[in-house]
Amino acid sequence: MPVSKATLTRIQEVAARYPSKQSAIIPALWAVQHEQGYVTEAAMGEIAQALQLPPSLIEATASFYSMFLTRPEGRHDVVICVNAPCMLRGADEMKDYLQRALGVRDGQTTSDGAITWHSTIECLGVCGGAPMMQVDHQFEENLTPERIDAIIDRLRKQPAIHGAAATPAATDPKKPQAVPPVKGEKVRSGAEGARARGKRSQA
Repeated sequence: MPVSKATLTRIQEVAARYPSKQSAIIPALWAVQHEQGYVTEAAMGEIAQALQLPPSLIEATASFYSMFLTRPEGRHDVVICVNAPCMLRGADEMKDYLQRALGVRDGQTTSDGAITWHSTIECLGVCGGAPMMQVDHQFEENLTPERIDAIIDRLRKQPAIHGAAATPAATDPKKPQAVPPVKGEKVRSGAEGARARGKRSQA
């Protein structure tokens, strides 16, 4: 599927902000993934043309960062952090609970096609809200079994976030609303429990 003209235009607009077009590779990959759900080899070629860069640079970046998908997955992507700070606050237990709740193993997609989940030892940069996971373009912090159940229930009802041409929010994500704490849950951070945050690049 060709990248839409609107997304390519947006990529060029973002690239114009930087002294080096190479700095726009990650925002460009995000824009295409937002539109199509994953980034194909053909789409990487279109990004390379739009940025006037070698395709190898786009491919190297997409393959290096686990946040970029190169094949179709579920409507929603869930990545749970099991790095040391999260592990010390119960990430392994939350990972095991997530697997039981979804009924599929790490890297697999639920039978209804709603959710693909992964665990990662790469720090997602939200240690203050550990244990945590990244859901599509937002962070969910201070995980408990009850919060995980609420997040899964929400995702099963929601359509995919991709499928439309990139908007400014696709490359400049704003802070979304996190799932509020369940009744009786101890709040550790933020006015409503988890601090809603936009996706941060790992560059």
